[in-house]
Amino acid sequence: MTESFADSTLSPALWQAAHGLDVPQDPWPGFARRERRHQRTRLIRTAVAAAVGVALVGVQTNVVPLPGWAPGIAVAAAPAALLDAPPRGALAGDQAWLDTLRARISTDPPVSAGNPLSGWKVGDRDRIRLVYGSDQPGHRVALVAVPLRFGLLTKETLVWYVGPAGAGAKQMRYAGHSEGVGDPVMTLMQADPDRGGFAVVVGPAESTVTISGDPRYTPRGTLEYQDLARADGSGVGFAVLPTAPLRNEPVVRVSRGGHVLYQGGLGGGPYAAIVPTEMDVLLTAARRGARGTPPDDANLRNFIESALLNSRLPAAGTMVRVRWSGSGHGQAATLLTVQPAGGGVIAYVMHGDDRTGWSVDLRLLLPAEGADERPVGWRIRADNGTRTPTDQVRVIAPPDAARVTVTVDGAPPTTVTLDASKAGTTRIPPHQPATLTAYSTDGSVLGTTPVPPVEADMSGLPGDSPATRVTP
Repeated sequence: MTESFADSTLSPALWQAAHGLDVPQDPWPGFARRERRHQRTRLIRTAVAAAVGVALVGVQTNVVPLPGWAPGIAVAAAPAALLDAPPRGALAGDQAWLDTLRARISTDPPVSAGNPLSGWKVGDRDRIRLVYGSDQPGHRVALVAVPLRFGLLTKETLVWYVGPAGAGAKQMRYAGHSEGVGDPVMTLMQADPDRGGFAVVVGPAESTVTISGDPRYTPRGTLEYQDLARADGSGVGFAVLPTAPLRNEPVVRVSRGGHVLYQGGLGGGPYAAIVPTEMDVLLTAARRGARGTPPDDANLRNFIESALLNSRLPAAGTMVRVRWSGSGHGQAATLLTVQPAGGGVIAYVMHGDDRTGWSVDLRLLLPAEGADERPVGWRIRADNGTRTPTDQVRVIAPPDAARVTVTVDGAPPTTVTLDASKAGTTRIPPHQPATLTAYSTDGSVLGTTPVPPVEADMSGLPGDSPATRVTP
């Protein structure tokens, strides 16, 4: 066949143009190589991650041991004020006894079943050190800082050990440990109604430790304590407890330079219980002269028991009076007073019931003289879970009062409107000082009482703070 003019002219040109193009190579082989490399990398990473995960699980569950010196994640801290202080007590210089105790703790740690420290293991044994150790009447007591590890988690815990006086390190037994809450004080109380017991408190060095027994509310409206033990400057207090059941929980105070570092109850009991027949007598007497809506027996019993426990007063010999009862936040509310024989008068306001629980709205220690003629007022808190003070103040007038006025920070007094039970409500800005004054029918003053601020901390007893007493 004869080639046409067009074929003969275009073929060489097309062939030359085609060979001049840069045609890419087939991409599949390169992609396959890269994918195989990525798969190998992913497999290696997965295997490593799985191995690390298994190791971490093993470490965290203490199946795989870690050396005590290995670093970990600290989750709790014992009080630095105690850890940083030099060892105290006579046992601080008994190196042989300390070495034996350190070895005993390493092999027999305080983490047995049922113990809150169960699952934790002792870390570096060389870091076990004595914070306090001494012989006291009938007892040997030691407070030891022990490094603990639970897998990668670490913490340093203060642990109590006790034994008979002169006990060897192997005779010492676990008696308690710190919870890492940050209080600069460690306390231990062991009471036995048959053999007696002891209480020991270790605070920061150079602090003053006081262990107090039953309180005394003086007629002039102040609070005093019966000191069971007092140590000035050592930071350690020890008290020998009687064999009879304690009537009340001993109170600990630790201070330095006039500043209270810690105040709280020791706990541990047992304590003498309130006799039901004594409560029955109190209930009957408490209702005499009560104003307002009569409280039911269950609520009144609970209010009185709470007041006695809070003030640490016995039922026998204590006079209780219901001054007023009504409602607060839609619940039963009562103003009552408790007075030990020959002592001051403590006013309590409580509201609540068995279903919702009880709240304390006021604790105020008054001088015995003229207590019945004083008006009493308390700031109403918000009923929204926050319990923040509002500008509303509930006022209860004394029985013989014709009227009550409120004076706010030097402003002219205003009269409080009272109902038939001689209760009323007024408004005072929160945190604003104010004074209530009650007048008789002839216009003479019966008594005056400041409106106290809302208590931020109810750990102390009534009269412990300016917010809970009238007497300066």
